[in-house]
Amino acid sequence: MGENREPLLQKREEEEKYEYFEDCPGCKVDLLKRFDSSIPVKAVFYISIVTLCAALPISSLFPFLYFMVRDFHIADREEDISYYAGFVGSSFMLGRALTSILWGVIADRYGRKPVVIIGTITVVIFNALFGLSTNFWMAIILRFLMGSMCGIIGTMRAYASEICRKEYHALGISAVSTSWGIGLVIGPAIGGYLAQPAEKYPGVFSKESLFGRFPYLLPCLMISLFALVATVVSFWLPETLHKHNKTNEHQSHLHDVAEGTTNGLYLSDSMKHSERRIPNSQKSLLKNWPLVSAIIVYCVFQLHDIAYLEIFSLWAVSPRTLGGLSFTTTDVGQVLAITGVGLLLFQLFAYPLVERIVGPVMISRVGAVLSIPLLASYPCIALLSGFCLSIALNCASMLKNVLSVSITTGLLIMQNRAVAQEQRGAANGISMCSMSFFKTIGPAAGGSLLSWAQRRQDADILPGDQLVFFVLNVIELLGLLLTFRPFLQEPEDNISKSKNDSADQSENGIQETLSLTELP
Repeated sequence: MGENREPLLQKREEEEKYEYFEDCPGCKVDLLKRFDSSIPVKAVFYISIVTLCAALPISSLFPFLYFMVRDFHIADREEDISYYAGFVGSSFMLGRALTSILWGVIADRYGRKPVVIIGTITVVIFNALFGLSTNFWMAIILRFLMGSMCGIIGTMRAYASEICRKEYHALGISAVSTSWGIGLVIGPAIGGYLAQPAEKYPGVFSKESLFGRFPYLLPCLMISLFALVATVVSFWLPETLHKHNKTNEHQSHLHDVAEGTTNGLYLSDSMKHSERRIPNSQKSLLKNWPLVSAIIVYCVFQLHDIAYLEIFSLWAVSPRTLGGLSFTTTDVGQVLAITGVGLLLFQLFAYPLVERIVGPVMISRVGAVLSIPLLASYPCIALLSGFCLSIALNCASMLKNVLSVSITTGLLIMQNRAVAQEQRGAANGISMCSMSFFKTIGPAAGGSLLSWAQRRQDADILPGDQLVFFVLNVIELLGLLLTFRPFLQEPEDNISKSKNDSADQSENGIQETLSLTELP
């Protein structure tokens, strides 16, 4: 048998070469991954830059949104400002919810790269225009248009799995989640430090200057300039979509070869086993329960996270008489900037190691469990002042965001492992659409909840901000419960078989399978 093994393996290698199409960008990427086992530093860098570009405009308005809505003079009472601010925050998510599936389909048909380039250009234009908003409805319309035309995040989540080898999937997905999380904290830092520059830096910006007449233009313009850099970077992104006339089965085959697995090579028992591990993957994504359950749990946690971000910024700048911290936009920016540094260090150096040890599901569960008592401590933190308040708030904010991004990363890994490569764009489009609907609810509901809570400071049960953080904990607890069976079904890895499965495959089985793999 040993004498027959070498020619059989040689035949298999010749068949693999036959699958390569020189003009197909996806084949080039898969071939490169197969022979290059080094850490994809350049790819992770590109992913991080583009993802950060998409995350910054979502959160940069949080520190100054309260003051922007106040300057629109649409709220009759101070307590109502948070209510109107929630709708401005939700408009972006509503636009993204309505178009995420469309962008996913476009990414699967025409490629990941065109969707990314269109998205970065959208941020350049519409985020700068948002800084020029002069009334409430102008702000809502511009945010809606920016959300509806920016399909970056769902596309990059699929791209991160395709550009990295199997052993670096956690690193690729972590790069997306880390950049996203950093954008959600650095964005408010940019907004906090650069908003209202004529008031903060009168020696540099006069009230009669452009930035004096449009006090929220400077942070938006800075993010648009960064998006311009990301647009240039996106032209260097290698396309991962296969563009040739072979069937999706053969496209998925070469992708599996690049990941170092034998599943895609065999069209007999191994292929049947692969098909069993991805239920109905070629028929309907909605029938793939590991994918659907992971998306639902992901949406619940994202509802919590966006509501928390909205509430935290509005709560921090609210006056002490309404249960807030009376922070300035600079104070909020400083807290979130420190949080971003801690988040970056954790995700780059700790998360991949922890994920390999305990798995993505357990990370999500632990993160949710720890988040509940942490959020319950926020009303107590509000009773502090001075240096003690600064230390406690920075530590709590850093830990909360580390836990949130850890939960998100674990669930994203599960989603990508639940589908084959040729369906990841559409799968992430469905995920983004569903998540965006939840995130549309989050800011509006969070702003309305905070506005209502601030009007009941003397209530007997859960007065003021205690009610706000109690509701956030209820959502977090719901997400935690959904991570257990029978609701959440963990997907078996659709890219590589376990070591035991590989060891059980006999040489006779290999010889029989190779005899059946003649290509047309």
